[in-house]
Amino acid sequence: MNNSHFSEVEEEDAEFYIYHVLTGNITTEIHYHSSAQLVYAEGGIVHVFTDLKHWYLPARCFMWIPAGTPHYIFSTSPKVDLYNFYFKKEENENGFFDEINIYSVNNLLREMILHTKEWNGKITKNDTSEYYFLKALKGVLQEKKHQHLAFPIQHPFPKDETLLKIARYIHANLEKPLSIESTAKEFGMSTRTLSRRFKEILGMNYVRFLRALRITRSLELMLEGKYNMYEIAMMVGYNSLSSFSNIFKKVIGIAPTEYQNKLRGER
Repeated sequence: MNNSHFSEVEEEDAEFYIYHVLTGNITTEIHYHSSAQLVYAEGGIVHVFTDLKHWYLPARCFMWIPAGTPHYIFSTSPKVDLYNFYFKKEENENGFFDEINIYSVNNLLREMILHTKEWNGKITKNDTSEYYFLKALKGVLQEKKHQHLAFPIQHPFPKDETLLKIARYIHANLEKPLSIESTAKEFGMSTRTLSRRFKEILGMNYVRFLRALRITRSLELMLEGKYNMYEIAMMVGYNSLSSFSNIFKKVIGIAPTEYQNKLRGER
């Protein structure tokens, strides 16, 4: 993802700005801008990092990032299409537009987003039809203020160099048992030290962090459409479908097959 458009987003007359990336494998540097950003993913999962959280943006969902929020984005999904809309903050605008969150997309909003697939760059009042179309799209968004995803797909992610290496190791080996004892040994640490670092730096214990990575990885595998639910359970480190389903429902609130349909926009 080319970051050169960020300066254009800041131009005073850029009430709306569009920059879609339809090539997959997306990466940005950490940045912020005076415009709010709507990020919509079609065909994969996008990772969005803010100061405090690591958010997972699944396909058929959009994320609202308020103006002035430092963040960076990446996706390793080769087929993901990333739709980016930038909106200048309007007077007396608050509530929904001040809160970062992820929302599901209904058929109407999805068609409006896809309608802009060939659009690019700054949209001003001189671009009459595009301008008023985007004003309508922005207006539709507020209908979503009570419809954010039941499961906030987010968790802290370490900035500490050692803990970041451990997190990457865990993510690359999710199919393994990955007890805290084995992970501590892998990095030449005591179990007690590793446990303390997770709690002090992330505010959550090792088991909860591991569970978060396993569940969010299962969401990515569901969207690939290559594996059945039993295979996904094994690939993220569960020894039975029932144990995976129980944990998934506990974390997400619904069964994995039901959530899979939701991610695919089938209901």
